[in-house]
Amino acid sequence: MNEKGIIKFRCSWVNADPLPYEAVADLNRWRCILYNKGLVGVDCNGVGFGNLSKRYLLNQFVITGSGTGQLTELTTMHYTLVTDFSIGRNWVEAKGPVIASSESLTHAALYQCDKAIKAVFHIHNLELWKRIIGKVPTTLSNAEYGTPQMAMEIKRLYRQTDLRKTRVLVMAGHQEGIMAFGLDADEAGKRILSLMKEYNP
Repeated sequence: MNEKGIIKFRCSWVNADPLPYEAVADLNRWRCILYNKGLVGVDCNGVGFGNLSKRYLLNQFVITGSGTGQLTELTTMHYTLVTDFSIGRNWVEAKGPVIASSESLTHAALYQCDKAIKAVFHIHNLELWKRIIGKVPTTLSNAEYGTPQMAMEIKRLYRQTDLRKTRVLVMAGHQEGIMAFGLDADEAGKRILSLMKEYNP
């Protein structure tokens, strides 16, 4: 799927020093777990998929950088800090050693939905996607990944469905795309693992 990994928003990026390791240690641990399970990584065409983030300050979040999917292990050089964003303007401001993930606006939408959300994980798995689409909150199929439309769809799901309870959603317009979130990285990661166990894709 050549659509994956292409940045669709305008990004004001400042190349800056990485955050301290403590700021990304929990993300990095889960990124290793999900990478080893093939839920984040790179496809046969060399295009990366999947991304992880965590809230850093009230309206800021740390996220895996664009183009890092092919790496077996990440370091602090592969995470960046989203310092500001506007869904309506399709714009993200970030600073760090790498440009922010193509899914940054989608993560931003969930952080805006609820201040209690502290971590958001986006994975890819075609069989799991097929088995849970429509069974858990699911975005409209005309909402493409990385766009304001997808971000607004996620906000709609949070308002109108039981997403705040299930803490997992399917991106119908982004084949294979699944998102989970939680009060911390462990909750988001365990939600994904429990789905894998329940549906056994």
